[in-house]
Amino acid sequence: MTELSVNSQEQLGAYVYALVDPRSDKVFYVGKGNGNRVFDHCNFAIKDEDAESLKLSLIREIIAEGLNVKHYILRHKLSNNEALIVESVLIDFLTYPEFNNESMLTNIVSGHHQWDRGIKTVGEIEAIYDCKQISPDPNDHMLLVSLNRTFDLARKRNDDIDLYEITRRAWIVAKNKAKQVNYVLGIHRGIVRSVIKVSGYSWEKDGKNRDRCAFVGELVDDSPYLNKKVDDYPFGSGGAITYINL
Repeated sequence: MTELSVNSQEQLGAYVYALVDPRSDKVFYVGKGNGNRVFDHCNFAIKDEDAESLKLSLIREIIAEGLNVKHYILRHKLSNNEALIVESVLIDFLTYPEFNNESMLTNIVSGHHQWDRGIKTVGEIEAIYDCKQISPDPNDHMLLVSLNRTFDLARKRNDDIDLYEITRRAWIVAKNKAKQVNYVLGIHRGIVRSVIKVSGYSWEKDGKNRDRCAFVGELVDDSPYLNKKVDDYPFGSGGAITYINL
């Protein structure tokens, strides 16, 4: 099959689907959609030979061997929001490193809201919802940045978030202090949600021609500062940044 009947498309509603490699019977892609979306990937791989991605390359390999990708509808008659949740759970589950020794999926985008509602150990859940106060190392010179507006807007719109990007840029920081910062902590509602170990920074202009600092580094997923309260370091009225040990 290369398409669903009009009647089937109308009856399905929003749905979540999986693409399976017939050579191994392993799921390699999970998605959501309406209508004929489940077949769009294979049709596109054939139609646009110049487009490149891991998913498209795998589909072309299967077709080149005279085989057909297997298509499965996992859940249907869903609302769009329900489809987002089901898709997110499946992507999160199939890519979570503790459950899978190797990545099974060719999905580029992580599960919807994986950053705040995805798989967590019970210890992580306890750390998030029963937070302790931060205990800064005196050798760590930290910039705390407020993510309140970004997080709240993402939840309102049901958007995904790139934690690294929203934490690292672009902040109005004194130039003599920017060079001292070795950690940037992203704060949402008084709790540390992201930690970047800084390796460099640059300056960029905003719409008012003000210099804003964009830090470069890497997210530290096992930082002792994650999921800690920072009540002792308030941002002040309307403030977006504050400092520790600076």
